[in-house]
Amino acid sequence: MKRIACLAALICALAALAGRADNNDPTRVLQAGQRPDDSRLGKPRTLNDYFPFTPPASKEAWEARRQDLRQRLLVYLGLWPMPPRPPLEPVIHGKIDRDEYTIEKVFFASYPGHYVSGNLYRPKGKSGKLPGVLCPHGHWRNGRFYDTLEAHGEKGVEQELKSGAEKTREGARFPLQARCAQLARMGCVVFHYDMVGIADSRQIEHRAGFTDAAAELRLQSFMGLQTFNSIRALDFLTSLPDVDAKRLGVTGASGGGTQTFLLCAIDDRPAVAFPAVMVSTAMQGGCVCENCSGLRQDTGNVELAGLFAPKPLGMSGANDWTKEIETKGLPQLKELYRLYGVEENVLARAFVQFDHNYNQVSREVMYNWFNKHLQLGQPEPVVEKPFVPVPPRELSVYGAEHPRPTDATGSKELRATMTAQTDTQMAALVPKDADSLKEFKRVVGTALHALVNDRLPDKDEIKSTEIGDNEERDGLRWRKYLLGRKGSHEQVPVIGLMGADFDGTVVIWVHPSGKASLFEKGKLVPAAQRIVDKKAGILAVDVLQTGELSNGKPPEVDKKYAGFTFAYNRPLLANRVRDILTAVAFARSHERTKTVHLLGIDQAGPWVLLARPLCGDAVERTAADGAHFRFDKVHAVDDVMMLPGAVKYGGLPAFVALTAPAELFIHNAADTGIEKWLDPVYQAAGAADRAQRLSEKATEEKVVDWLLR
Repeated sequence: MKRIACLAALICALAALAGRADNNDPTRVLQAGQRPDDSRLGKPRTLNDYFPFTPPASKEAWEARRQDLRQRLLVYLGLWPMPPRPPLEPVIHGKIDRDEYTIEKVFFASYPGHYVSGNLYRPKGKSGKLPGVLCPHGHWRNGRFYDTLEAHGEKGVEQELKSGAEKTREGARFPLQARCAQLARMGCVVFHYDMVGIADSRQIEHRAGFTDAAAELRLQSFMGLQTFNSIRALDFLTSLPDVDAKRLGVTGASGGGTQTFLLCAIDDRPAVAFPAVMVSTAMQGGCVCENCSGLRQDTGNVELAGLFAPKPLGMSGANDWTKEIETKGLPQLKELYRLYGVEENVLARAFVQFDHNYNQVSREVMYNWFNKHLQLGQPEPVVEKPFVPVPPRELSVYGAEHPRPTDATGSKELRATMTAQTDTQMAALVPKDADSLKEFKRVVGTALHALVNDRLPDKDEIKSTEIGDNEERDGLRWRKYLLGRKGSHEQVPVIGLMGADFDGTVVIWVHPSGKASLFEKGKLVPAAQRIVDKKAGILAVDVLQTGELSNGKPPEVDKKYAGFTFAYNRPLLANRVRDILTAVAFARSHERTKTVHLLGIDQAGPWVLLARPLCGDAVERTAADGAHFRFDKVHAVDDVMMLPGAVKYGGLPAFVALTAPAELFIHNAADTGIEKWLDPVYQAAGAADRAQRLSEKATEEKVVDWLLR
């Protein structure tokens, strides 16, 4: 007991010392021991949180939001710009004959050495152009080879029949075949293809090969690969002479449901969609193939599905995370569709008597939805007919006559191909004139906006709370604030200093130690003193995990797959950029502000350099320490400088170059490669003399003098 008492006393003593240290910091905004009420200091969001969708106020607002989200999705999925899509040259063979349809075996390369495999169902006795339906994979055991008897035994088959989920033994055993067979009988050409690592797609193990830091930095993900496969599968389907490219449907369940609504969100070709048992405000997808960095920051599956509006969108729910779709999700989507005057174009049915499934009950909802919107002309209600299944081994696309291609590669080789393609695309973006400069800014600027997932807020979006009374010390006026964005749970501590002769110039001071770095031994540090001597004011900010906005530990990152973290939360670096943007917007909103400059000190220099291109003309000059930083030196997913996608888009040099033609001074830039993009971009912008860079670290006096010349 004495030891416990002594330990408690020691802890109290240390806390008291820490409190006195806090009290001795003149820049503190909150009382000693207090932390800002900022949600980012708490537990990160996960795929199991709540993801409601708030419908837009107007059609115009939605169209702007839709365009922004679509571009972000393409970036996050590694599809901005789109990888090369050469002719597929598919191999189609092994026709199997059934009463009203045929089944063929198909494989083709989506990337060099990476093959998509599946079965093609075609109706018999039909002429002219027919509707096409794409059936994405799901997490079924053995994928399109799924057999309930093999997976769950005779009891599993009997349970499907007894519960009413299925009406025939064939459907109970082979529900995936049942779906494709019925759609073909209804007059559709159906392509049912494999999830990566399942059935015939055995080049890469499912959930493997794309989980390290290097993959994150290039946005190479399992989910992105599967989505590109879906795009190429749609390319294949539309290339068939008997398919009407204007009447295309997509439907899949679970992981295939995710692929359905994502494909339909980024590709304009589908005309009708039916993602089964996946769209909800609850669990968003539990596999690496359903998550990638950035994907659900400030959004969720309901809104992502809504990107298909106003086209017909049907959904099903079950006794799983989708069980509330009719009351949480559907009403909001109805409101969205109402903006287009087609409320009837969205439907959801939840069958909570069944667990997670795509059984005959929900399939028949889909059949009737597709019958109506693909104009199939079938008498309603459409009821699934009995069919003769194909033994799964006979559906395999590979065999003695058609062996697996010898050039098939694993994830290492595929990632090398992806990298080479991206590097070629980026090299082509180095600007040489005004037109190529515009394209560079379109591609890389869109990417930066997506990776940070932010923009400079308008002044009416800023929420500021002044803390304490106005103070005057040593001839300086002090103001303390907590800043945030309206609608967000953020509190960014800042302090403003200005002299009586303030001329309207504000320098945003960003330092790894936050605003406490303004003072040393009770006096302004020389650089800060030089700023106020030149009649400028200082707005010093504690960005996330600095100063008062720190809880002493870095944000948690899922080490097994960072996409489970960054799909739902901004990386620390992106949040720091966000806080800089908040400070810039606040400074610009002050009635006495005429000019805003940005100053990035020591290791905070790269934070500022990333923020600057997003500031537009709100900032005049920027001076920052290059800190010898390169994104390709980041080797851990929980590194504080991790920014997924940064290496893919040229790293800090390419992002900094987006600042052109604004004035820029970068020092301590040796070994950063900054000149690779900075020089040609500023030259193309006709502003070569407005960007200065030094290999060595400049003195504080030189930096301030350049900033306030």
